[in-house]
Amino acid sequence: MNSLIGTYECKADAKGRLMLPAALKKQLADVLQDGFVLKRAVFQPCLELYPMAEWELLMQKVNKLNRFKKKNNDFIRRFTAGVKLVEVDSTGRLLIPKDLVVFAGISKNTVVSSAVNILEIWDKERYETAIDDAAMDFADLAEEVMGQDEEDGIS
Repeated sequence: MNSLIGTYECKADAKGRLMLPAALKKQLADVLQDGFVLKRAVFQPCLELYPMAEWELLMQKVNKLNRFKKKNNDFIRRFTAGVKLVEVDSTGRLLIPKDLVVFAGISKNTVVSSAVNILEIWDKERYETAIDDAAMDFADLAEEVMGQDEEDGIS
């Protein structure tokens, strides 16, 4: 799958249904029928939506962890806590389960943002706060992550 592109403001209804923007549905057209995995993000108060193929690739890596190490078991348990299989219905809506709505603090106004090969789903106010907080440190972060001459960075 190619990288996903775009950040979109959306509305969630009272039942937690979110209409995916047409531009995202078009980008996801080849994988819509396979379903998705929706989970809590590790570092932010948002949700991550994985196309099934991307989730399976990630699980292949996780499955290589030695389960006879406590920290690995703890990681797996926490990483997969609240994971849900979800589908996009025929009208293009995604139902966000109630526990994940609560975790992410999702209200009516949401943001769906591409994060390379997955989508992040945010409450709009939390998204704006996260972007504003990160803006002050972004130049230093960009230099540290992308300015390396090693194989971990891009030059």
